[in-house]
Amino acid sequence: MSKVSTVYIRPLILSDAAELLSLEERNRDFFKGYSITRPENFWTLETQKDLIEKWEQNIKKDLEYRFGIFKREDDRLIGTIGLYQVFRGPRESALLGYSLDQGENGKGYTTEATKLVVNYAFDVLNLHRIEAGVMPDNIGSIRVLEKAGFHKEGIAIKNVKINGSWEDHQMLAIISPNH
Repeated sequence: MSKVSTVYIRPLILSDAAELLSLEERNRDFFKGYSITRPENFWTLETQKDLIEKWEQNIKKDLEYRFGIFKREDDRLIGTIGLYQVFRGPRESALLGYSLDQGENGKGYTTEATKLVVNYAFDVLNLHRIEAGVMPDNIGSIRVLEKAGFHKEGIAIKNVKINGSWEDHQMLAIISPNH
């Protein structure tokens, strides 16, 4: 018997901007430890609308695919997940990134959303490979990726600037079974 899905993903649209801003504000301190430094104007409704419009355009250009993670029981936005830096040609790959409301951590939602995005990447976008980088001390996030089928590939030294410091990242990847 298959497990009933508790979350769904869909591209973010302009009417999601206020809820997206609320998610970001509510988790500002929590996300800060794992995210790039945000400009001060990031925390405005106008910026969130601009970002959603940019993401809509980038989907049309096949550059990135940003989705909201929504709880099925109440259609509430609880996180974001996306495929970034989509490469076509000989690579057919993308980077995966996600964030989840701190109050929803540990419930399997990110693993479920990651599996949905991986299926979309392989079955709809026909990508060959998805990579993700995680700070080595973020054990929960590494477990999410491993449960979704990713394998560890190594440590990328001083790979991403987080809070003004270049941080190492555990690199993980998953290869499409379709290729």
